[in-house]
Amino acid sequence: MENPESPKILALIPAYNEVQHIVEIVSGVLPHLPVLVVDDGSTDETLAQAEAAGATVLRQYPNQGKGTALQAGFRQAIDQNYEAVLTLDADGQHAPHEIPRFLDAYHTRHSDLIIGARNFSQMPPVRRLANSLGRGAFSWAIGQPIQDNQSGFRLISCRLLKKLLASREHGFEFEMEMIVICVRHDFRLDWVPISTIYAGESSHINPVRHVVNFLRVVWQTRQNI
Repeated sequence: MENPESPKILALIPAYNEVQHIVEIVSGVLPHLPVLVVDDGSTDETLAQAEAAGATVLRQYPNQGKGTALQAGFRQAIDQNYEAVLTLDADGQHAPHEIPRFLDAYHTRHSDLIIGARNFSQMPPVRRLANSLGRGAFSWAIGQPIQDNQSGFRLISCRLLKKLLASREHGFEFEMEMIVICVRHDFRLDWVPISTIYAGESSHINPVRHVVNFLRVVWQTRQNI
């Protein structure tokens, strides 16, 4: 784990019915950082398995969405005086062994938001198209190139965490608003390359609702940035 001189950073994993992967993810993260899993109303054994693997678990019930789960974790990190939070998903798409890339970037550049950027050419065709169109639309809305607006593998500084507590986005759109708030406050936005991992896992996203909310956030961003 961290040495006494290292910044105090918490790994935060929002999880909803991820019993298949949660033990592997928690076990992979713990050599690098302490782990908080926010169980977002799971109906399987996610909570119990996360605790057994060594994570601290915060439960919110019923299911309230990824954005709300992240905010709950942010509040706990702030209350416990963490300097930053590293978020990663519980579905196996983020490789814990790549955490040092984020820590090195934070130690070197002290950025407020460091996002893991995937290689879109390595995605399945449908996801590659969706992510490419989304990245282009969001880059247009925010007025600068965005390498990956959907990646949930991120390191977030405490001062940005505090700004994000006021967000009213409860779902996956919260991660887009995170970028908007970072840019709007002239905080430093940075990127590190990460692996592009797809293993046939199912998505918790409702595609129609996601598209509607994505377009809403894009339009609001373009109007207000």
